[in-house]
Amino acid sequence: MAMVVKNNMSAKNTLNELNKNEKARTKNQKNLSTGMKINSAEDDASGYAISEKMQTQIRSLNQDLDNTQTAMSMLKVAEGGVQSTVDILSTLKEKVINAANDTNTDADRAIIQKELDQAISQIDENANVMYNGKVVLDGSHNNEVNPATCTVLANESLDPNIGEFDDITDMCDITGRSLGILPDSRIEYSYVHQGKTYTYVLDPVGDEVVQNMFAHSKDPSGEEPLDTTIAAGVSNILGQDRTGSNVYTTHGNNALIFKAGQKGVDGQIAGLTINVVNKDGTINRTANSVLNDFREAIRAENESPDNALTFQIGTKANQTVKMGFSDMRSTALGLRAKDGTTLSIVTQEKANAAINVLELAIGKALTVQTNIGAVENRMNFTAANITTASENTQATESVIRDADMAKEMTAYTKNNVLVQASQSMLAQANQNSSSVLSLLQ
Repeated sequence: MAMVVKNNMSAKNTLNELNKNEKARTKNQKNLSTGMKINSAEDDASGYAISEKMQTQIRSLNQDLDNTQTAMSMLKVAEGGVQSTVDILSTLKEKVINAANDTNTDADRAIIQKELDQAISQIDENANVMYNGKVVLDGSHNNEVNPATCTVLANESLDPNIGEFDDITDMCDITGRSLGILPDSRIEYSYVHQGKTYTYVLDPVGDEVVQNMFAHSKDPSGEEPLDTTIAAGVSNILGQDRTGSNVYTTHGNNALIFKAGQKGVDGQIAGLTINVVNKDGTINRTANSVLNDFREAIRAENESPDNALTFQIGTKANQTVKMGFSDMRSTALGLRAKDGTTLSIVTQEKANAAINVLELAIGKALTVQTNIGAVENRMNFTAANITTASENTQATESVIRDADMAKEMTAYTKNNVLVQASQSMLAQANQNSSSVLSLLQ
């Protein structure tokens, strides 16, 4: 190799290698200090893009988890309000049963009435329970109701083959046993509308048919409901729910139906009580046991838009859970009229009729509680699923982006040694040119 002084190629080549080693060592230092092998797009363009997308997904999933947990907190608040109402209704039923006992005087019942009035006011307080400024149980966050619905009470404990034009005296229970209603028996029935108890009597039963069981009754008090009519019949179609869809009996058989003639909460029937009395004044307990087995198949609700609460629990639009809270105020439960009149128990007859009113109110409250519990249970599963998804996405992102610290330290040590070796060789290469001076002496 020629001895030159203008271009020291050995030094230049060594410098290039030094720069490469220095750059590699710097990258190792950065990876070790950040704990990541991809710190910018220049390190791995596609890996960086995938990693950033996964980090966005992880942050979104973590927010979903927060949303789910706050939603469960709101549901817990609502559940607490409903549970308090259930406890009150259970206590009220106990009080009403006591009031229906004729060991009490009407003065005693008046005292119990005061306790009932206060408890009903507390139910309204429960309905106004708030979470983050939102009133939860007052019906303002109900599901869509279109059209408005009317109360439908259905009795499926009768012979499934019961027909509209069967004689009342031929009525049988679900096993085919006769109810023992005779032509000279009388049927007393009471229902509550707008806090007022209406009592009617069909006396005698005669040859009246089932369809007209409630149609030709006489009102002993001479009072008629001002803004509601009663419809009764036999069918396997009970009516229409809040979405306008038909509601059928549980087993598809005919049932005895007691239906409010007016839609909405103002027209609701809060309870139905039937009493079959024989001619000699004795009570037909067999008939009463069966005929008082009415359940609320359709709840009376006012027409309303969809105000249900939406809980965002997914990373995409409309990945949500919707929850509507039915109205839990005393008016919606049939315990108070729109003019503020509360359910009356000041007489034995009214107290007796109030028992079924409380029974239906408890059923409404338990339905709401069940719906809340079902969504809470779903939210627990949702939270577990989100946690798992976030964990697995984080693990994948770690594989792409996290540095293997042992591997990086090994590479750093190697490159550090190479940098030091390159520095020594550069010093040697620079000394090579000085040897030419000996030729010039």
